[in-house]
Amino acid sequence: MRLIDGNGNMIGVVPIAEARRTAEEAGLDLVMINTKADNPVCKVMDYGKHMFELAKKEKEAKKNQKTTGVKEVGFRLTTEDHDLGYKTKNACRFLEEGDRVKVVVKFRGREMAYTNQGYDLMRKFAALCEEYGQVDRDPRMEGRNMVMYLAPHK
Repeated sequence: MRLIDGNGNMIGVVPIAEARRTAEEAGLDLVMINTKADNPVCKVMDYGKHMFELAKKEKEAKKNQKTTGVKEVGFRLTTEDHDLGYKTKNACRFLEEGDRVKVVVKFRGREMAYTNQGYDLMRKFAALCEEYGQVDRDPRMEGRNMVMYLAPHK
């Protein structure tokens, strides 16, 4: 196997027994870095410190990562224009912040006979939010609810 010492210097290709003895003399661990090479690569290092540094890098990368959420805006067929404007304003704010928006129109009772009005309401809402985002998933019925997703512009 190919051996690297604790300082990062290449020792060369050595037998496994010699690599273990080198690690014990240094008071460190023998860690296999790459198993896929012709000669496996091992490094003499403090394994606990190595795992701590990997966890620290992973935590830092996770902190800098942007997470996108899904915000929901709900309507009924009888939603008035003022309420529609208010919900549109909120949805546009969500899209500006980088979140996806789930738009739901809820149908009750005999309103199920007027699903075409729900599609019209969804198209109207998508047109109002067109400046901030586009339709990610077209409106479709899921039980008694009609659902559409909007995604922010890239």
